[in-house]
Amino acid sequence: MVAMEMQAPTTEDTPPVRRRGLRGWFYASSLYQLFLGSARPTQLLLVPPNPWPGDAVRGRTLIAAGDNFDAAMHRFDWLRDLRAAGGDAARRHARILTQAWLDRYSRCEHVAWAPDATGARLANWIGFHDFFCASADDAFRLRLFQSAARQAKHLARTLPGDLTGAPLLTAIKGLWLAALALPDGAKRAELAQRLLLKELSKQILADGVHVERSPRTHLGVLSDLIDLRAALKLAKSDIPDALNHAIDRMAPALRFFRHGDGALALFHGTLEGEPVLLDTVLTQADAKGRPLKSAPQGGFERLSMGRTVVIADVGAAPPKGLDAHAHASALSFEMSVGRERLIVNCGSAASGAWADALRATAAHSTVTVGDTSSHPFKVDAAREDGDGWILLDAAHEGYPGLQHRRRLFLGANGEDLRGEDILTTRVSAPFVIRFHLHPSVQASLTQSGKAALLRAGDGTFWRLRVDGAQLGHESSVYLGSGVPRRTVVLTLTGATDEGETIVKWALKRDKKT
Repeated sequence: MVAMEMQAPTTEDTPPVRRRGLRGWFYASSLYQLFLGSARPTQLLLVPPNPWPGDAVRGRTLIAAGDNFDAAMHRFDWLRDLRAAGGDAARRHARILTQAWLDRYSRCEHVAWAPDATGARLANWIGFHDFFCASADDAFRLRLFQSAARQAKHLARTLPGDLTGAPLLTAIKGLWLAALALPDGAKRAELAQRLLLKELSKQILADGVHVERSPRTHLGVLSDLIDLRAALKLAKSDIPDALNHAIDRMAPALRFFRHGDGALALFHGTLEGEPVLLDTVLTQADAKGRPLKSAPQGGFERLSMGRTVVIADVGAAPPKGLDAHAHASALSFEMSVGRERLIVNCGSAASGAWADALRATAAHSTVTVGDTSSHPFKVDAAREDGDGWILLDAAHEGYPGLQHRRRLFLGANGEDLRGEDILTTRVSAPFVIRFHLHPSVQASLTQSGKAALLRAGDGTFWRLRVDGAQLGHESSVYLGSGVPRRTVVLTLTGATDEGETIVKWALKRDKKT
């Protein structure tokens, strides 16, 4: 992928349909419906806090869309947006959509009742009870509570199943919240606790980064754990030490992934997100640790000096089964200065025409060899922090027969970033080093083809100088906010020789312009 054109994706952004199989057939049968029973709880035993802000614009759009219910809505995360929209119309629409779901999916339909979707739905029904359910009529409330009891029983029967990673934690959270909020939940709470303790030891790495290496997934997992802790506290239940420790480690790691604008770095399926949400999560985490500068187990490094932040991916792919969001982004980096992003990765799309393109190495600010993507099984990285400077040195062999080594040096109070890309191989191959620019950045090349002048969104200028490759530029696309935006990618092109091919570049603040 040399350039990405601004063309709308044509494939619908919906989750994949899971194979039903014999078990799915049984779950949808009348016999299994009898097994789930007909418990009729009349109220919730507790309603845990749900402090996460929603998007009022999305909420108003959802109200205008009527009672259409698609596969992406089974989690009921959209209740947050309707609450943000506020008012009786939003409350009524929440009940209309919920009633539509109850009418259409009363049986264990294989997508709607998938364990992760069911866990998220139960947590949202319980957490947003006061918004959309407390003022509803008795018939609606009884039907909702009866469905929740049946779903909780089904969830306890199916977990952990084939779930791994963050989806399993979401399902566990929903099971435990339902166990606390609905009658006769003691055994389900015990099951949820056993599952959680097992998963925390596998999923939260020593540096606090979630094993899937996605800042977006990290944020979601941390939010789930905070929700669970708050519910246990409200129920006056014992809070496992492992749960507290996981939150305490994950909060500084979340700060690690934030740029100067307060939003997230774009690695492995991540969008920028909403700074107010991140602020709320960190406040609720109540963990005071400073941002990490190094996350060796997670495979990331953060170079911070003055107002400049550089975040680099120096890790290998997550384990198989936990790589659903993995991008081919080895040795890519992003750079921000203050609230302005300069160098970025292109972002992500959950599915559709953009998804595969945005996973490719070419959609990241790193080296592409032979127009293919890198697949490193191991990345070696070391950093050195000096007096007024930081040096990062990392290498991988994610291309057959070739090693890519990247050295980054940040100095001069963050106003001097220098890089060296070293390609070592026995064969000749074309390469492209890409620097994807944020849409707010304007770029112009000098006539010599060895330098480019960048104007950041705040009006400051930066000059990129290159030695060992031909500097050019192409059109690109930025999906950091989820919406495609036109932008520019600077390209350093050349071909490897036998032995070492070295490209040096420097990006410095230009105060004379």
